[in-house]
Amino acid sequence: MKHKLVFSLLIFSALTINGCKAQISDAYAPVGSKLLTVPPCVKPILNEWMRDAFVMYGDNGYYYLIGTTATPGRTFPGQVHCWDWNDGIYLWRSKDMKNWESRGLIWSYQKDATWQKTGKPVKPKAKSVNNDPLDSIYRALWAPELHYIKSKKQWLIAACQNGGAGSFILKSTSGNPEGPYVNIEGNQSGPLFPNIDLSLFEDDNGDVYAVGHNHYIAKMKPDLSDIAEPFKKFVETPYKPEPYIEGVYLSKNNGKYQLLQTVWSIKQKDGSYKYNRDGENQGKEVHSYDVVVAEADNIYGPYGKRYPAILEGGHNNLFQDPAGEWWSTTFFNPRGERGKTFPVTCRPAVVAVKWNNGKLMPDIERNEAFYKGM
Repeated sequence: MKHKLVFSLLIFSALTINGCKAQISDAYAPVGSKLLTVPPCVKPILNEWMRDAFVMYGDNGYYYLIGTTATPGRTFPGQVHCWDWNDGIYLWRSKDMKNWESRGLIWSYQKDATWQKTGKPVKPKAKSVNNDPLDSIYRALWAPELHYIKSKKQWLIAACQNGGAGSFILKSTSGNPEGPYVNIEGNQSGPLFPNIDLSLFEDDNGDVYAVGHNHYIAKMKPDLSDIAEPFKKFVETPYKPEPYIEGVYLSKNNGKYQLLQTVWSIKQKDGSYKYNRDGENQGKEVHSYDVVVAEADNIYGPYGKRYPAILEGGHNNLFQDPAGEWWSTTFFNPRGERGKTFPVTCRPAVVAVKWNNGKLMPDIERNEAFYKGM
């Protein structure tokens, strides 16, 4: 069943909250900060072309890796990419995040897709944002996330499709992360959410929420078959003007909710960098793909001012290892000025992170220890 979204439009320039004029977040991007940038020792953990890398620990002794992939063996007129089409979702697992075992294609367009198979025609001679020549159809599975819902003992995948096809949720019918996977009831005949980058979050009490690009949330039904309410906007403290944001992810630490979002830093006329536009620069000269974080006491908000957390680490997720240490994913985005300096791009990696005075940031010492000798 397709869902009609009810958007609670919040115009922060005129809005007042609890009688006070709404605040805005500081758009300053601390480009060059060694403390906040993905450390140079971080390198790919798997030599597979991948964007939007997602890692989680499954409480069964294995870490699982999933992401946006390109079809193996496909011949490209330019560089490898997935802007037009791919063959589905691949899964890897590891005991130590260094040695990965392929679990194969766990959801494919050929065998498992239903309404997702249709796709959308590509205009002749069309190119991607990275100037890659595109093929005849938009039908690629993007940004899959693998989640184990502990309270329901259920494996779910949240994913989206290009070409405006929207986002959906899949459930494992075997009780295993390898699937097979089928559509949940709420998206059997069409998308659950009309945009990209759908994510999932399980709260401490077992409530599960669908989180959508780039500012939307909806609680799910107890049986995880559908959303229980219309998607609505988080109450946020935005930038002014608000830029394009993606890669949304929701986490929880120390009793508070953290809303992670990915924003491009953009060079300004005065040589500084910001997370919004300067009026003339429309975002063509992007610099780095950064993770910013905002925190709230309530899952719907209001979320406080955003702060830069992981520079160059955008479209990530957070997870904890068995020892309780925190990690983030990254994939070395090739777009932007910083992308030109990476030895290799579009490969999965993990970044050790920590909470310093309540704020998320890279953990330089743990990164150096993890990547030593790799």
